[in-house]
Amino acid sequence: MSIKKTGVDQQLIRDLAGILNDTNLTEIEVELGDLKVRVSRQAPAAVHAIAAPQAGYAPAAQPAASAAAAPAVADPSKNAVPSPMVGTAYLAPSPDAKAFIEIGQKVKEGQTLLIIEAMKTMNQIPSPRPGTVTAILFEDGQPVEYGMPLVVIE
Repeated sequence: MSIKKTGVDQQLIRDLAGILNDTNLTEIEVELGDLKVRVSRQAPAAVHAIAAPQAGYAPAAQPAASAAAAPAVADPSKNAVPSPMVGTAYLAPSPDAKAFIEIGQKVKEGQTLLIIEAMKTMNQIPSPRPGTVTAILFEDGQPVEYGMPLVVIE
């Protein structure tokens, strides 16, 4: 990363944008001396990036389903919505607000299920499909990891 006297090295901006794409982050900020550079995505790009990891999670769950001893028992991991990022998960937009979802509630595709705070940015996590919420697998305010199952939608 280099700084020119006339401004910021454009390669630095490209590198930061590449990091956003590679990590599915919505914002990154770098300080170099007196220079502060922030690169962020607009909300629609973040929603698109959130949907991609969910497709990659399902194949990993399939071997566990095929290895189950009793085929009549449903494997909740194949219906789980995984965390698309590392952060802190919340069930409501604020501490005194009503939760986005409850067990037994019917949800539509694209409906907000929860929020994950990552790097001081609140990321809405949409439902990947319509269905009924059968389990919420995290506590409100709990740290979550990438790929961790969060909600089961049957």
